[in-house]
Amino acid sequence: MGSLKSHAVCFPFPAQGHINPMMQLAKLLHSRGFYITFVNSEFNHRRLIRSKGKEAVKGLPDFRFEAIPDGLPPSDSDATQCVPVICDSTRKNCLAPFLELLSKLNSSPQLPPVTCIVCDGIMNCGTKAAQLIGVPYVQLWTSSTASFLGFLHYKELAQRGIVPFKDEGFVSDGTLEMPIDWIPGMPDMRLKDLPRFIRTTDPEDTMFNYIMEVSQECLNSSSIIFNTFDDLDKEVLQQVLSHPTVGVFLTRWNSLLEAASEGVPLIRWPFFADQQTSCRYSCTTWDNGMEINPDIKRKDVEALIKEIMEGDNGQRIRQKAFELKKKAKSAISIGGSSITNFYRMIKEALRQG
Repeated sequence: MGSLKSHAVCFPFPAQGHINPMMQLAKLLHSRGFYITFVNSEFNHRRLIRSKGKEAVKGLPDFRFEAIPDGLPPSDSDATQCVPVICDSTRKNCLAPFLELLSKLNSSPQLPPVTCIVCDGIMNCGTKAAQLIGVPYVQLWTSSTASFLGFLHYKELAQRGIVPFKDEGFVSDGTLEMPIDWIPGMPDMRLKDLPRFIRTTDPEDTMFNYIMEVSQECLNSSSIIFNTFDDLDKEVLQQVLSHPTVGVFLTRWNSLLEAASEGVPLIRWPFFADQQTSCRYSCTTWDNGMEINPDIKRKDVEALIKEIMEGDNGQRIRQKAFELKKKAKSAISIGGSSITNFYRMIKEALRQG
């Protein structure tokens, strides 16, 4: 085959908000000369074919698609899979088929051998596989850096006896207003601003324990790629990066990062996972958004839109949003923090040795 390319296997968590950022990262690596194998779950592979046809997974000679089972019963449903169920299943069932796929790739004379694995931050089977076959690996954290820092402190929340909660009264008795002022880099936080998986009374809660486990395991990675840019999360990044991992910052982070990159102000309506944390930062630290009452009514939406578009507070928010846009564009320009750190990650983590 002549000079062998570096071969990156990209393995996202099987949910759309994780697949899209991983695909963008895979394309960036491909543009830098990497051979790419992109691994979906069989469920999402079939779903993609149904929605866009077989051409969607045909790929290129050096950008291939593969699929492995997620451990759940076969289904042709177009509905999104239950997140706790898929987390539990991938943790228990994905390592063996992923190792089998890696073995198949490495035994094919038509392909360059696998030289690195890029896996989702909450797919610990990817990191275990990389360790077993002896290749470097990096992890992509698709949600906010602040959420990652919050997840890292789940263990301490449990050790302090704060969570799990004693009974369901925590929802309405003011418990969630408790100030959390002991997490470095996360000032002015309340218990309700931490990622939502703490809201349980069950010590065996699947999501709380799963996220607590995988976030700690992320710290063993060759590198963690955070979906942010320096000027957005500087204080939080300084705390996360005090751990000896290589930090790399990209410029896409679902709707919030897209809005920041385009200078669009936000109305925030958090209800799942890390959305409470990013909402708090958007409304109090970045100042590019306003939160709507969770008991949402039409008049509330109308009032917030009017305030953002016409009010004095809205003018300040729009100005902040515009400033974030300039900072985001600077980060992805030549010499910017995102580009510089991306190249550094390739050199120090993916092509080490």
